[in-house]
Amino acid sequence: MIASPPRGRLPLGAAVLVALAAGPVLDAAFPELGIWVLAFPAIALALLTARGRRLGAALLIGLAFGAAFWFPHIGWASRFLGVLPWAALAGLMTIWTGLGTMLIALAYRWMPRVAPGRLGRLLLTPAVVAGLWTLREGVSSVWPYGGFSWGRVAFSQSASPFDGLFSWLGTSGVGFVMVLLVAVAIEVALDPALAPALRSRAASTPVGAAARFSRLLAPGRARRGALVTAVTLVLLIVPAFPTAPDGTLRVGAVQGDTKAGYFDPPAAVGDNLIGQAEATEPVFDQHVDVVVWPEGASDVDPLRDPWAARIWNLVSAETDAPIVGGTITQRGDEYFNTSLLWEDGDAVDHYDKKHPVPFGEYIPDRAFWRPFAPDLIDLVQREYTPGTTDTVMDVGRAIAGFAICFDIVDDAIMRQSVDDGAQVILAQTNNADFGRDTDESVQQLGIAQVRALELGRSVVNISTVGTSAVVLPDGTVTHRLATYEPGVIVDDVPLRTGTTPAVAIGAQLEWFLALGALLLLIAAGVMLRLTRSVTRRTRDEGAV
Repeated sequence: MIASPPRGRLPLGAAVLVALAAGPVLDAAFPELGIWVLAFPAIALALLTARGRRLGAALLIGLAFGAAFWFPHIGWASRFLGVLPWAALAGLMTIWTGLGTMLIALAYRWMPRVAPGRLGRLLLTPAVVAGLWTLREGVSSVWPYGGFSWGRVAFSQSASPFDGLFSWLGTSGVGFVMVLLVAVAIEVALDPALAPALRSRAASTPVGAAARFSRLLAPGRARRGALVTAVTLVLLIVPAFPTAPDGTLRVGAVQGDTKAGYFDPPAAVGDNLIGQAEATEPVFDQHVDVVVWPEGASDVDPLRDPWAARIWNLVSAETDAPIVGGTITQRGDEYFNTSLLWEDGDAVDHYDKKHPVPFGEYIPDRAFWRPFAPDLIDLVQREYTPGTTDTVMDVGRAIAGFAICFDIVDDAIMRQSVDDGAQVILAQTNNADFGRDTDESVQQLGIAQVRALELGRSVVNISTVGTSAVVLPDGTVTHRLATYEPGVIVDDVPLRTGTTPAVAIGAQLEWFLALGALLLLIAAGVMLRLTRSVTRRTRDEGAV
């Protein structure tokens, strides 16, 4: 039997308005505001607008939702590069959202028809919808040009009661669960199986608010609502997977409050390095194990400039500790965004940023894109090469994993650091490019919290201008520095060993959920096509 399409379809005009409203609601779930619970009604609004839509209407609604979310969410991208790169990136992510909404609309049209039973409506359809949401986020995180992983719904949950799930399911798994819970709740609320009972009840009940309220309390709906609530409560109390304590590392992390260095360079070459060195003076007598400087801390490469090398040597000698600091290195004709491990007068190891930002740190397919915006493309002259080093360095008393700026949103890099033996994560970043009145740095700190939970590791998030802080393995933020002021963090940072399920199977789980949903959707489409073909053939034979 072929069931009718899902109930609850909004008129198209109303659906577009609802989608436009859902975007700001979802944005408010992320830092700066960080009202994490708003992610769930935002997802609900986005899904409700997709129900029962044909592809053209679904695309329009998805574009409305995507634009209303992405343009304000990454408004900081326009700070130094201008409107065009911001619009291009937000526009690309909006297109991805539109395409994902089309798939979700197909799921709402097809799945109830091939699985019309209650289990199909209340579980299978929501699972496919959640998997397709995960698919859209997963693909847009890796393609094109390495993708853009910012803004995934799970990143809004860095300080929510769902935080224990990150160590088990990873970022994509938590996002799947969030969408699944919302999609199930929608199906329970709109379950068409209750319609006859409700119509019968309505016939014998006076019309009014009391009658409408009684319908909502129908026994079947209440039982299923209670079940959804119970499952949600269980998920809220899931404890984080325990990783093993392995001592501490005394870290001196320094926020120098220096210029961005590339699009907003210092007044004189070397000013950033001098400012960073001066900001480190409070660490000199703190007996730290390692000094951590942010990305771009040294605007002069100590490997090529003896003057810069002397300053690195001086700071290392005064602190009696190795320095881990960011600079730009050159090997042959290639430039790298590098973190050096400086000890005993030389760089004894280094990590090159693996995920340089397209159109910010390099121009992919320059010859193709330059005619569209020659002034902007020509602004990026020094192109960074993606790094091929391993993700860890031995900083003396610990193996540290590294993430330079947007590396923190790359799932593969973060998992690899734990596989390579990282006991702590040093996340070095340069937020000066994004200005003091944007929420980019607190969004990034929220992502660092998610990574700490996911990996079961402390994260030292150190920036040129903030937001700098230490994040403990349970996601707790400590030693947070004021932004745009020099400051230091001296802390005995907990070290951990052991591998969380999120690290061990996170990638496989993501693609199982995403590709499984896509295959189920394709299978449903094929089944419906075959059913229609058989129906037409039977009708034609009957007519003959």
